[in-house]
Amino acid sequence: MSDQTTTGDENETPETADSETARSEAKRSEAPGSEMPGNEAADSANEGSGMSRMELLEQEGDIAADYLEELLDIADLDGDLDMDVEGDRAAVSIVGADLSQLVGRDGEVLEALQELSRLAVYRETGERSRLMLDISGYRAKKRTALEKLAAEMVAEVKENGEPVALDPMSPFERKVVHDAVAAAGLKSESEGTEPRRYVVVLPA
Repeated sequence: MSDQTTTGDENETPETADSETARSEAKRSEAPGSEMPGNEAADSANEGSGMSRMELLEQEGDIAADYLEELLDIADLDGDLDMDVEGDRAAVSIVGADLSQLVGRDGEVLEALQELSRLAVYRETGERSRLMLDISGYRAKKRTALEKLAAEMVAEVKENGEPVALDPMSPFERKVVHDAVAAAGLKSESEGTEPRRYVVVLPA
């Protein structure tokens, strides 16, 4: 079964959601353009809280940063926290001299910390968070490499006229590829099941 993307992050559902909802959220989050505003549930939450969407996202960043700061203290690690809003989500970055242990192999620890940060926000606000966490620029570097890979695959598909399947990727990685492929004028889809889900770049 595949979920074709037509317009281009990763599973955005806290672990408190049931598995069916999580799968649905993951497909939505991979689709190009999913970072754009327009979430009706978020709009409803905004009205109920009396806060603007920007204020709610800034609040998410503050909550996550406080949680992560406590973790750094417990682990006796030094790191500077930076909060921002990117698109329609809060973004928190941790920068330090040596935080590779917080990234882990293929970003596995980073992904776990991101989910814990989202759960911390959910615990405080009662709202699901799509917050993005980066540590030591890992995601930024990964995004650059994936965009380069996507450009190479797009060129190959345009030249040969045949679909090209990439290696299995995380939801975040697939989202980056979907975005890059869409920006190049082609379509892509995700196939397979986690954790072996992968992107297929399709000819025009």
